[in-house]
Amino acid sequence: MTTPAVLTQLNQNRRGIQLRILSGFLFTAMGLCIKLTSDTIPLGQIVFFRSAFALIPLVIFLFLLGHFPRGLYTKRPLGHLARSSLGAAAMFASFASIARLPLAEATLIGYLAPIMMAVLAVLVLKEQLNARRVIGIGLGMLGVLVLTLPEISAPELNATRLAGYGFGILMGIFTAAALIQVRRLTATESPGAIAFYFVLVSMLAALLTLPAGWVTPTPSDLLPLILAGLFGGCAHIAMTLAFKYAEASLLAPFEYLTLIWAGMIDVLWFGTGLGLAFFLALPLVLAGAAVASSGRR
Repeated sequence: MTTPAVLTQLNQNRRGIQLRILSGFLFTAMGLCIKLTSDTIPLGQIVFFRSAFALIPLVIFLFLLGHFPRGLYTKRPLGHLARSSLGAAAMFASFASIARLPLAEATLIGYLAPIMMAVLAVLVLKEQLNARRVIGIGLGMLGVLVLTLPEISAPELNATRLAGYGFGILMGIFTAAALIQVRRLTATESPGAIAFYFVLVSMLAALLTLPAGWVTPTPSDLLPLILAGLFGGCAHIAMTLAFKYAEASLLAPFEYLTLIWAGMIDVLWFGTGLGLAFFLALPLVLAGAAVASSGRR
């Protein structure tokens, strides 16, 4: 007989899974909006819109929880500045990668973040380099090699695609460094404050690109720019709530649905096929991420 406590846990798990799937879908929709504007809108301007309009759902969410504005008080402003600066750098690199690669490939390279985090945890946090981490890092690097090999070995190098891969790897490094800083902050800081200051610093960092030249968005560009921010902000909220209701280990498999949606967008929206290298690299990168992130045990 199923007890009320078990039923409650099952309901919470189901809610967590639903929210994690929703967050992945929203992040993919955000990526679509970024790609739609990347040919006509400067990178810094895209980051600004994504950050500025993400503040709207985030502030509403924090207000409903009673965490705005008093929940934003911090004893570690420099810690937030470091985390937010790394996160902003990761966002710039991620959007630059999306602009140059099919959405599915840019999404796949994003899964290097747990692998890079395993590397940085050893180098920065002095955590143990065990066999699982070594295997995970090796699989991830092999996956990147398989994905990029057709471009590297081609008679004529495709500089745009190679730059996209490079920005994707940088995104993984910056994201990993930001996550390590988040681990340090969560001991004293609320998740809402961490998210708020990240969005704020990203918006201010984007403003620094204004002298390089911004453009007046056309109506066809303005809508996806606004939606990128709203989708990104709502996706972050949904992901935060998902981890409130269910364990990370239960939610992890559903994170990979974003690759399916990104692939569908590439094929159905942009008419871009996914090559053999992508499908060969896919299990290597995902297995590497899974093994490397479990190497802490």
